[in-house]
Amino acid sequence: MSNKKIVITGGPGTGKSTLINELIKRGHTCLEEISRQVILDAQKNGIDQLFLKNPMLFSELLLKGRKKQFIEANLFTKQTVFLDRGIPDILAYMDYIGDSYPQQFIEACKTNLYDVVFVLKPWKSIYTIDNERYESFEQAKKIHDCLVNTYQTYNYQLIDVPFDTVENRADYILNILKT
Repeated sequence: MSNKKIVITGGPGTGKSTLINELIKRGHTCLEEISRQVILDAQKNGIDQLFLKNPMLFSELLLKGRKKQFIEANLFTKQTVFLDRGIPDILAYMDYIGDSYPQQFIEACKTNLYDVVFVLKPWKSIYTIDNERYESFEQAKKIHDCLVNTYQTYNYQLIDVPFDTVENRADYILNILKT
């Protein structure tokens, strides 16, 4: 029996990482967002915003990392594995900035399929900007729309996670997965 790969996606500042941390705290297998590490590595090399300076390089690094996570998720047999973002997120962000991407990005979305995708909508009351998150709330809403469109392009049925405490959001997701 194989595992289930569950993506938690949404625009910046929607509570994805907080939710992943709550699931980790509850003992669930989770693979955390890799873009922050890519950003921090670039900053160490003197590039403040790699996504803005060289979006293709940034996206290629993310694609490599997310494909690696997908393979890693397969190692957890008979388990549910939660991922903080999936491969389609990369294409959504490229669509957001109006950049094109090579066929390998599209193929990666078609061949690395997730079982369930939960989406967190932009939530103004929790939205903050930090070192790695530079987008305004208005930009976050546009990114959210690109994410929804991209996942729907690859035939995912998105499940909206309601605004609530992190504990209740985690309960909501776990209850959906039981059915």
